[in-house]
Amino acid sequence: MNTMKGGRVVLLVLLCWNVANFAVIAAGPQTCPANLEGQCGDSEEWKGEFFPGIPKIKYEGPNSKNHLAFKWYNAEEVILGKKMKDWMRFSVAFWHTFRGTGGDPFGGPTKFWPWEDGTNSVAMAKRRMRANFEFLDKIGVDYWCFHDRDIAPEGSTLKESNAYLDEVVALAKELQGSKIKPLWGTAQLFVQPRYMHGAATSSELGVYAYAAAQVKKAMDVTNYLGGENYVFWGGREGYQTLLNTDMERELNHLASFFHSAVAYKKKIGFNGTLLIEPKPQEPTKHQYDWDAATAANFLRKYGLLGEFKLNIECNHATLSGHSCHHELETARINGLLGNIDANTGDPQVGWDTDQFLTDISEATMVMLSVIRNGGLAPGGFNFDAKLRRESTDVEDIFIAHIGGMDTLARGLRSAAKLVEDGALTELVRKRYESFDSDIGKKIEAGEADFVFLEKKALEWGEPKVPSAKQELAEMLFQSAL
Repeated sequence: MNTMKGGRVVLLVLLCWNVANFAVIAAGPQTCPANLEGQCGDSEEWKGEFFPGIPKIKYEGPNSKNHLAFKWYNAEEVILGKKMKDWMRFSVAFWHTFRGTGGDPFGGPTKFWPWEDGTNSVAMAKRRMRANFEFLDKIGVDYWCFHDRDIAPEGSTLKESNAYLDEVVALAKELQGSKIKPLWGTAQLFVQPRYMHGAATSSELGVYAYAAAQVKKAMDVTNYLGGENYVFWGGREGYQTLLNTDMERELNHLASFFHSAVAYKKKIGFNGTLLIEPKPQEPTKHQYDWDAATAANFLRKYGLLGEFKLNIECNHATLSGHSCHHELETARINGLLGNIDANTGDPQVGWDTDQFLTDISEATMVMLSVIRNGGLAPGGFNFDAKLRRESTDVEDIFIAHIGGMDTLARGLRSAAKLVEDGALTELVRKRYESFDSDIGKKIEAGEADFVFLEKKALEWGEPKVPSAKQELAEMLFQSAL
């Protein structure tokens, strides 16, 4: 009996704590209260401010102590002949920023934004869309990215889902104006149980057809909103075991799906780039577009080179056992670098943590690839990154994006120093200078066969192998940070 009484006391304390916690969240200057009866209950008419007290974010320079200001990202500043904003083409991910709850496999939501009413209604979707565009305006970003089911609820039928999406997209089109547009759109083909075996690689024909219809609609919407790219992330396009999987057939189906997407893109006059986003696993045990090299080989095998590029996500790179720099270079030298999902993972954690990038060294290596690529347009940097579970203040959304933008801007400045200094470039050039000889040029042109090379090896004797100067390369790199 005493144990039961003690349990009731503990429960009462927890309930009181929860009430107090929600009271704290609800307290303060809110112009969009989290209830259906408040002034933003009808989100089509409500014109209030979602982020009161937060000004438009401005550049104040490295010495600023203002956490709501840029220290390194100066949008109009010219670096290597191009404005910073044109190198970056930053984008906000709607799903993490406005649908992320802080929940994880071990705990429920921790984020209760003041504009949320607890529903997944069309009215709530419109309210989130208004919050999205206020955020874009205040953070100074011209692009956003979305999944169809992030921005509008799923209906009981495909027809109803499409109607909901049309209603929300009409508002997005109005709010975009002439300046803002999607960096890319996509269809969410991994949450709904129908996709448990995959979408384009499902063993069920009906699921394949449903996925095609959903992608068709998402491509229509992306095109209507002026989107510059369309992404395919195959979160469930893979397998858990090969014992019950016809891998060859699934890959053939996936290729057919992509060919259909190419055909529909041309049919509707969509001028954007189609992008594949590699990831090795999670949620599947093995995902078919494991990394950039695997995706490139898939495109070659199925005659899709020239129709697709790659959207490289840094956290996915580390999950596949590579650095982000490696994946970017692999995509770049294959002519496939189209976009970057800017995030990072934790080296101590073996899953996709989607953290905002804050490592200056990694950002510098990323920007070296971007500079070598001549930029990313019509792609850019999408912040496929989320607040930590424990970050629950509305201003944390701004702080996280400011930090991510400043990190990449600082990476650009450091990379530009390396390019302008030229010492690292010269070190690499000298390492391979023997191939600048006439014989080296013949080798690179495919004109030196083994018989010819054997004669030269016998003539020259044992080759002298110089130092690679790795420590000097690292010193030069660090000096630019």
